[in-house]
Amino acid sequence: MDMKTRVAIIDKHPLFRDGATLALSSQQDIEVVGQGGSAWDAIRIVQETKPNVIVLDASILGHSMDAVDTILQQCPTIGILIFAVAADEEHVHAALRRGVRGYLLKGAGRAELVQTVRVLHEGQSYISPTLAAKLLMCSGPGRTSEIQNTGGLPHLTPREEQILSILVQGRSNKEIGNKLDLSEKTIKHHLTNILQKLRVRNRVEAALLASNGLAQRPMAS
Repeated sequence: MDMKTRVAIIDKHPLFRDGATLALSSQQDIEVVGQGGSAWDAIRIVQETKPNVIVLDASILGHSMDAVDTILQQCPTIGILIFAVAADEEHVHAALRRGVRGYLLKGAGRAELVQTVRVLHEGQSYISPTLAAKLLMCSGPGRTSEIQNTGGLPHLTPREEQILSILVQGRSNKEIGNKLDLSEKTIKHHLTNILQKLRVRNRVEAALLASNGLAQRPMAS
């Protein structure tokens, strides 16, 4: 039997904690192992329970990423998912630079929360599509201009564009493979090529570019 994904939920609002706990605990493959309402709680729970994923309320971090640094020092493989009330582009960029792999707005639905936790547990990254356009505009005019000048995403094959369009939805390699009837190994190979061609470092950056580039031309079937 597969091991469950162990999740900790840290939020200063008990009602949100209860709702997130209910949403995640209802899944057979997810177990909530700890809850808290402060950055100190987050650090303590990571020490005590070693969760695979931790959901952090952005408001408990403030303008400091010290808690994120401490959590990653204690558990380098943990998937950190930040939940925020509103999009703060500078905060998102700072979080991603520190090693955060997930970022959602609190308007996200139950299904998106569950899917994001699963994606982070697999060692991948996910950012709410509603943030993608804003982050793209803040990532610098050079990359946006490059995409526009090439009429979309540069030099990608139709299959690579197809894979990238599914990646934007926050799907894992396995899910992309199932959708396209390809092996997980093949998807991983395609994604490596995609990252190299787009000159980005990870899946999140690729998704940010794709949110703009894929909208500029139809996808191949």
